[in-house]
Amino acid sequence: MVPFSFGGQSFAASAEGALHWPAQDALLVADLHLEKASWFARLGQFLPPYDSVATLSALRAVVQSTGVRRLYCLGDSFHDRFGCDRLPQQARALLTGMTASLEWTWIVGNHDSGFADACGGKLVEEAELAGIVLRHEAVRDDPRPELSGHFHPQYRMHLKGRHVSRRCFVASQTKLILPAFGSLTGGLDASHPEIVRNVGRGAAALVPVQDRLLRFPIAA
Repeated sequence: MVPFSFGGQSFAASAEGALHWPAQDALLVADLHLEKASWFARLGQFLPPYDSVATLSALRAVVQSTGVRRLYCLGDSFHDRFGCDRLPQQARALLTGMTASLEWTWIVGNHDSGFADACGGKLVEEAELAGIVLRHEAVRDDPRPELSGHFHPQYRMHLKGRHVSRRCFVASQTKLILPAFGSLTGGLDASHPEIVRNVGRGAAALVPVQDRLLRFPIAA
């Protein structure tokens, strides 16, 4: 994980999209979109049904490596409000094992609005820690420091004749948007007008690479 500062606090970012907040003994992730494959299967579009196990296994690995006591999911944790009901046995065991051992908070997103918690943890619309707001989608006019998800930002570039795309964080003075942590999620270019509109001027894409955090300015 690569350390950096935001909102007067020290954080560390992982290439997978997790955000470690040592002072709060917390890990933050956004847009897990659990059971996305089973949602599509109900519509007749069959995808490999392993997305939830892959996502939760990766999340457990980060939890274990950081040793955190708290975990915050910044919305769209399930691909729809009934995703928790469809979890296969292995995924459910992974999830409930973590919600039972951690102080776990679900923040509601647009995909899982109406989600009735049946997997453990606490369900809230938004939260505030140390003066920083945690919510699913950035609120452009809120002047408070804010952590959010929703947009699945990725930084895309041409490198040695190849098109390269990496999950990235998007940061401005008061906004920090996390990438999607889910294994079966697409991404929106970090310079997309909707992202720029929500974070404001002076934003940058932050790409964790091994022990460095690469910063790429985003044009307004």
